[in-house]
Amino acid sequence: MNKFQKGMFDKIQQNSNINPQDILKVADSVKNANFSDEKTVRNLVRHLAKMANKPLTKEKEDSIVQAITNNKIPGDAQSLNDLFKK
Repeated sequence: MNKFQKGMFDKIQQNSNINPQDILKVADSVKNANFSDEKTVRNLVRHLAKMANKPLTKEKEDSIVQAITNNKIPGDAQSLNDLFKK
């Protein structure tokens, strides 16, 4: 795991209390998923919110789904964190 990935996982665990191994399991389960498909992405976002036991408003879900399906995911941990806080 490189420094960026470790930092991202540490930040996610700090903010959501999700174990990095659980994240990797989810990632492995969707590695062949079509991330331009809104339904697929929406299901994944909902699943991750449930794993984190975090409320997900319709607006936040829409914002995250739109960013992912339009391939507008930030490349650094802080920007990624800001996206999820919107």
